[in-house]
Amino acid sequence: MMGCENTLAVRRWFTFATGLVECLCFAGAVFGWASLVFVLKTEGYFSSLCVNTTGVNGSYVLDCSGQDEQFSLVFTIASFMNNFLTLPNGFLFDRFGTTVARLFGIFLYTTGTLMVAFSTSALSNLLFPALSLLAVGGIMFLMTNMQVGNLFGSRRSTIITLYNGAFDSSSALFLVIKLLHESGISLSTSFFFLSACSVIHLLRTFFLMPRKLIPYPLPDHYTYGISCGKSKTLSSKVAANGDAQRTVEETPMTNPTTQEKSFRQCLLSRFFVWHLLWLSVMQLRHYLFIGTLNPMLHRLTAGEPSLVSKYINAFAITQLCGVLCAPWNGLIMDRHKGKPRAAGESEQEADLRASVLSLFLTALQCVLFSVCAATPYLPLQYLTFVLQVLNRSFLYGGNAAFISVAFPSCHFGKLYGLVMALSAVFSLLQYPFFALVSGPLGGDPLYVNVALTLLSVFAFIHPLSVYLHCRRRASQRASSEAITVSS
Repeated sequence: MMGCENTLAVRRWFTFATGLVECLCFAGAVFGWASLVFVLKTEGYFSSLCVNTTGVNGSYVLDCSGQDEQFSLVFTIASFMNNFLTLPNGFLFDRFGTTVARLFGIFLYTTGTLMVAFSTSALSNLLFPALSLLAVGGIMFLMTNMQVGNLFGSRRSTIITLYNGAFDSSSALFLVIKLLHESGISLSTSFFFLSACSVIHLLRTFFLMPRKLIPYPLPDHYTYGISCGKSKTLSSKVAANGDAQRTVEETPMTNPTTQEKSFRQCLLSRFFVWHLLWLSVMQLRHYLFIGTLNPMLHRLTAGEPSLVSKYINAFAITQLCGVLCAPWNGLIMDRHKGKPRAAGESEQEADLRASVLSLFLTALQCVLFSVCAATPYLPLQYLTFVLQVLNRSFLYGGNAAFISVAFPSCHFGKLYGLVMALSAVFSLLQYPFFALVSGPLGGDPLYVNVALTLLSVFAFIHPLSVYLHCRRRASQRASSEAITVSS
């Protein structure tokens, strides 16, 4: 039995490590779009949209604003699909479990990489479905891996945020492809290699992930994958029958008040509404920044290609730090674990109280990042890149962690998918904003940046709401204790 337990412990850590590598190297590649655009421009994608215009001194200049707008549209659609299709994917995950969800995600991701591999400048429109499939497949990798945090109890929020940080850092994959392209390796070769890596995803699906879902809290002797023994414990039954995992997860084992909430009650709660606003306004700021980074740098560098390449490389390199920044958010949320709670305080209330600081810091980071991004001073953009990756890692890690602590685990996939889908609809504003900048504003994004900075301030409503809720619950406990003592 001891050998079996050791095997289970090793398997859990191996599942965690390989999941981290999967998220770090593949899941969020689409958000390294600025690096890939540089390669695509070199290859002549959408180059037919560049036209000769007359400059101020009568000379001819090449106007590629139409090309930039088309690239922005590709990213807008991909980022929208990344979030919006998380809703049906969340239902798929909750209903059919890990194996089915991952096989679907692998199919989408592989199809997307093959489309990019077969695309050419003459087939530039293949980028529209390709990037969308990459985005949706990648978020499926993240969604199925986040449940691994349930295997580690008190470190749960830290691991969830770590996976989200790895997802953010994976945007550096397109930087690697850019550097390989500059070294003579073609774009198609790089994407054919990514397609071949799907074999690794399949192996993880069948040998290191559960068939259904990982329950929380974790039952005693829980196991998954290939069973190391035929014991009569719950774990062997779960391993022998995947449906048992579903039953275990849906059994009310956490705080009864949490499990009693239906999906509809969660959806109509104040927490969900303010959390949606918190995510939407900050996500829109990030998406517009990433989608317009290339033309912004062209404007600030007066179109110097080597300088643009230098700043794009710097941006992509800072994205690697997402995996280092995100765990700090998880540690903030898990810092109360193991400490004595207030009399009558439930585990969920303690988790909510711990999330207030995380939600507030994320909103503050977004405002600072937005102010720097709005300042048209080129060297300051290095600081903008740092704040952007810090805020993005806090944003998505905090989003998943908050949903996991504020609502029942049996609704996680659906609620996570719904909040991402609704925020995706809001993020569609990035394209009209880009059109406004490139059209009526003559390429100057100052007014749009100021408006987005002011919009980001609304994100502070959410941590304030959670703080007031926690204070009200503490006051109610104190009142009930006083009544009990007096009686």
